Amino acid sequence: MRTVRRVRRGVVLCRNFQVLRSITSSKSLRRNSVIMNALNYIKELKLKMEATNENIKCLSRQEVTIESVELGFLVRVSCEKGRELLVTILGAFEAVGLNVIRASVSCSNSFFMEAICEAQDRSLDASSLKQALLQELQKKEAKYDIGSLRI
Repeated sequence: MRTVRRVRRGVVLCRNFQVLRSITSSKSLRRNSVIMNALNYIKELKLKMEATNENIKCLSRQEVTIESVELGFLVRVSCEKGRELLVTILGAFEAVGLNVIRASVSCSNSFFMEAICEAQDRSLDASSLKQALLQELQKKEAKYDIGSLRI
């Protein structure tokens, strides 16, 4: 009975190592090497996740200004760090009810966006629009904040 359990456990363990080897793209057949490759893969994923979280957390340190202009609103969003914020900010514009007419974006060292937008709700003023936009950006920041992993 014990030998049957050992054989089953060995088969399951072998199968799990094969899955782990395929996930980490490890070419080694040695178990120690597969485990080390898996640890390196986890550390690499952790670094990528921290970089993504840093970009998302940048939204809490952003500067948003909104002015009324002839065509609608002039919206300026700037952030010291972070580059991949355009999709998040455009999603916030959509949630608030802003249609972008024209936009200019710079992402070289810091993020800066200047957009002329038209509000779907004509009764909105610049201050209420700024408050709604900041709330929407904070929701998106909280949604993507995964936290930190420990290895």
